[in-house]
Amino acid sequence: MRILHTSDWHLGRTLHGASLATGHETFLDHLLEVVREESVDAVLVAGDVYDRAIPPVESVELLSDALARLTALTRVVVTPGNHDSATRLGFGAHLYRDRVALRARVADIGEPVELPDAQGDLGAYVYALPYLDPDMCRGELTDEDNVMPARSHEAVTAAAMRRVRADLSARRAPTSKRRPAVAMAHAFVTGGAASDSERDIRVGGVDSVPSGVFAGAGLDYAALGHLHGPQQLGRHADEPLMRYSGSPLAFSFSERHHVKSSALIELGSGGVERVELIETPVLRPLSELRGTLAELLSAEHDDRTDDWIKAIVTDPVRPEGLYSTLKKRFPHLLVGPLHEPEGVEISRAAVEIARQASPDEVAGEFLAAVGGRPAAEEELAVVREVYEQLRQRSA
Repeated sequence: MRILHTSDWHLGRTLHGASLATGHETFLDHLLEVVREESVDAVLVAGDVYDRAIPPVESVELLSDALARLTALTRVVVTPGNHDSATRLGFGAHLYRDRVALRARVADIGEPVELPDAQGDLGAYVYALPYLDPDMCRGELTDEDNVMPARSHEAVTAAAMRRVRADLSARRAPTSKRRPAVAMAHAFVTGGAASDSERDIRVGGVDSVPSGVFAGAGLDYAALGHLHGPQQLGRHADEPLMRYSGSPLAFSFSERHHVKSSALIELGSGGVERVELIETPVLRPLSELRGTLAELLSAEHDDRTDDWIKAIVTDPVRPEGLYSTLKKRFPHLLVGPLHEPEGVEISRAAVEIARQASPDEVAGEFLAAVGGRPAAEEELAVVREVYEQLRQRSA
């Protein structure tokens, strides 16, 4: 069995106002080629298919087209993440048959998607967990004594995994052939490295789930979603191999060093036999540039002119026409230019303005707060002159 693990597509998302539609289209074309070339038996999409609960029409059409093309070649299992609306994403799920499974209901957690192998026999079990919001799903995860789990991500995920454990144990009778088992989960598992673009999911001040929650269930692989950096989590005791596929595109400048990929997992009767990371195409890299204006305009950065840019300028005094100058140099400037004078610690704390403060005192405090230096007397003189002119006009 060969499964392709991906997640966090965030269809409809923008990057600081720039459209990512072309990047998403390119990624989905790439995904289709991987499925075809690698003879993939199933694609697992572990949540955050859309970027928001009510996606734009273009995103819905893009997903519809992607599923139609993928299911012509393979099977697809999709679960909602914290950005998705489980109800909207799962609409019509009961109408689908064997080629696509949209698992959006908590009630279905204990029933796996049965994936056939190349010969048409049962090849693997996939337990697809939708994103489990503790406040929304506790009532559906009561135990045999009708007791709800505690209000935490750990408690609801543990309750879901108890259902998985019980079902898989019953299916793996001692006399039957062992089939590999996979869980899909959209959660922040302890040990994972976050970036700036994941939405905060804290409940009671805690957003994480211990990796041990997945131990002891007999799983071979956990296909995780939510964190945007591809990464493998440590295996302890009887935990399965756990991976975040990461997002296919970068959604913040904190992800500029990520190597975006999908995970091709080869499964055998004994579990995971091989993992291969298949890099996704990058249409436009992200670069963060820091230096004086002269340094940013120098030939050193000639190879960055087509990148999406975050610019930080370190001149002692903010240069005139800074934005227009850098925008001409870097047409895809998205963030900044931020002015952070080299060697000067700039306070980002709010400055309290006293009622008795004069306009030039307020202006001086402002310049010191954002410019990292005391205001020059010439600058304060201009402030006083303009203030007096305004007072005379309003008199």
